[in-house]
Amino acid sequence: MKVQPRQQLLEVWRGMVGYSFSDTGWKWGGRQARNSVSDAEQLVCLMYPATVLPTFKLDQPDQTANDVLVALDFMGDSVEIPKRLIRVLAEYMDTYSSPGGSPTFGAGSYLEPQQADAELSEEQRNLAVVDSYSMSITLTLATLGFIKVFRGVLRRKQLRDEVDALEETTSRRLTGAMIGLLRSFAVRTFEPGSDAGQAMCRTANQTGEPTRRIVEELHRALVEIRAGLLDVTLGSGGADVLDNENLLFECGWSWGTIKGALEVKTDEQIDQPDGVSPSRPYLYFTVVALDGIADLFSERTRILGLLNPEQQNLARALQLRWDLTQRYWSTLASFGTGRWPLEDIPWRTTDGKESDYYSLLVTSATVEDLVRRRATDADLTRVGEVLDELAARGRITRRPLMDDPAVAMHVTGVRLNLDGAEELGPAADWPASDYAAVLLKRTLRVAGLARSTELRDRLLGLADEAWSHLQGRRLETVSMGTLWDQPGQVFPDVEIRHDLPSWYYTQRVVECLVAAAAFADDPPLRSARLLDTARDLLNEADHLFGRELLVGSQEAGPAIRANLRRIEGKLARARAALRERPGSAMALALDVLAELEDLTAARADADRTI
Repeated sequence: MKVQPRQQLLEVWRGMVGYSFSDTGWKWGGRQARNSVSDAEQLVCLMYPATVLPTFKLDQPDQTANDVLVALDFMGDSVEIPKRLIRVLAEYMDTYSSPGGSPTFGAGSYLEPQQADAELSEEQRNLAVVDSYSMSITLTLATLGFIKVFRGVLRRKQLRDEVDALEETTSRRLTGAMIGLLRSFAVRTFEPGSDAGQAMCRTANQTGEPTRRIVEELHRALVEIRAGLLDVTLGSGGADVLDNENLLFECGWSWGTIKGALEVKTDEQIDQPDGVSPSRPYLYFTVVALDGIADLFSERTRILGLLNPEQQNLARALQLRWDLTQRYWSTLASFGTGRWPLEDIPWRTTDGKESDYYSLLVTSATVEDLVRRRATDADLTRVGEVLDELAARGRITRRPLMDDPAVAMHVTGVRLNLDGAEELGPAADWPASDYAAVLLKRTLRVAGLARSTELRDRLLGLADEAWSHLQGRRLETVSMGTLWDQPGQVFPDVEIRHDLPSWYYTQRVVECLVAAAAFADDPPLRSARLLDTARDLLNEADHLFGRELLVGSQEAGPAIRANLRRIEGKLARARAALRERPGSAMALALDVLAELEDLTAARADADRTI
């Protein structure tokens, strides 16, 4: 890979701290005015790598890496950095809590009016969105893990009290975010003959079958998912809308709390306001929710025991929705026996809208289900080809045309109409402009699943091109040269230039870099052909070494005996590496064979001299 995740992450940290930290305190906000999502994204840029990647940890001052300290030197030394982080995190938790202590999840400046001359109401700005819930789960889990480790090195009571208070507010925010996601889950049903039903059948029907047969096959393919959704009773979505088995359905997350969603019982002090969002899944918010929920049952969350008993119950309810939603979209994306609906780009939603961005979002859900199913390379190849085409259509691997409409996905973004928000003011939109970052993240994910070296190499080539595209979009200013986003630098026709960083985009690039670091940490692929060749070379080296000991050991001097011991050590290393790293074993075996050949030639020369 061209991307060097460690170096790039350290540069992001350097740029982020240079922008955000000063003697007067932490500087919040960026391109957008402060809101609960943007401020969380700003902190996640620092906290996520620090808690997911062991070599970036900040919670054990005596183990903080030197290059990490250099990148964060504006914040102090290894002892001061975690102390200051505790106070910044506490400031965030307090800012986005009501006077009574309940967490708030308002979208604020991230919401935009559909009409340029309209002004959104304060009630609309305070509307909670799934993005805030999901990002809060990632941030709070990172914070709780950080606290759990850092508390072990604290001695001063004042600091321990600060950490205890932060833990309480963070845990409450985590519970609030989980409840918010439960109350934002949407199940929508519709008649096969309705506009939505016809749109779904057109998407699923890639072989020209009669609509009646497609409907029957969809019912069969989704029967287990429908049965699972009947058990969904906590929060929103579930059995009340799935009674009629003749209806088609879709599931996922709406943009915010569903109108009429029931309150979730909790012992925490959590406000659960009525929602205005329709019970209709949005692909964007569904993928965002799936990404955040996955952190709840990660290995780190389990090992550190970050969830209390009530949160464990909520997590199980969310995992059920996570499993069913991913299976639903993966089933729909790969439906039928011919071409997959996913391969019919662009994806068309049930409300008649279509976009390459929607194809990318469906790919995201499909990839995670492929992980669960341990998919074959044949399936992964098809997904990889979709990603390759989306990269070209999105002008990531191809130059843009004059007045290219694809460029708008990177600049103004795909605008998602937040239906229901107009009850509190003018019609509102949510712009989604993370196309390139999402594509890179999913490409790395598929590459990590690939079992053949050819497929992995092809996917890594696409990842390299996507990363080169993202590198070109970094801000030009010296102080923020490692933050994002400046699309005008790679799309010449874009005249808009930005002076401030977008935490929305920078956080997504950080996710890509963390994914690249995880990929680099995985063991390399083991080719069967390479393994056979390495084994043959090692067998020959073993045999020749044994013969050398038999023939030449009697007259060997100190230098030759030392050489033989070194050769024996290389053979032992080659045997140990054979199964996991056959290429390394082959290199060692070839080295041993060359040294043994030199010994044989030297002995032959000595015999001729005598």
